[in-house]
Amino acid sequence: MFNIVLVEPEIPQNTGNISRTCAATGTRLHMIRPFGFEITDKNLKRAGLDYWQYLDVTYYDSLADFFEKNPDGAYFFASTKGKKVYTEASYPDGAYLFFGKESHGLPEPLLKEHYENTVRIPMWGNLRSLNLSNSVAVCLYEALRQHDFFGLTREGALTGRED
Repeated sequence: MFNIVLVEPEIPQNTGNISRTCAATGTRLHMIRPFGFEITDKNLKRAGLDYWQYLDVTYYDSLADFFEKNPDGAYFFASTKGKKVYTEASYPDGAYLFFGKESHGLPEPLLKEHYENTVRIPMWGNLRSLNLSNSVAVCLYEALRQHDFFGLTREGALTGRED
């Protein structure tokens, strides 16, 4: 099981979409305050409403609080300042994938401390970044792929509907 860590998320719709992705993949979600919204925000719930009951989420007051409660993890940090492409990293089972707030990303001191495990999603030209929920999905599904999507349903079934 993997872990997604959102550091100070600002946009409720992104967090709702990420929550839905986590629920659908059996991934734990860790959220570090402050948030740019209330957890009860209707936009957050709307984006992941029918999946909310399946979500395993833990809240933290700060990065220090997170690391105190999760001291020995395999940590990876997604950033446009990353040293290597996200597909070049080997994600062990249980790895923590960190993502920063939409307006500024992850704090540079954190990236400097963990630069060898800072990964980047390649983009064209000088574009700033992808949407946060898209970035989480891209990186998480690479980690899941490396483990052959263990525990996930791999094949769908036709329903016979013609709509």
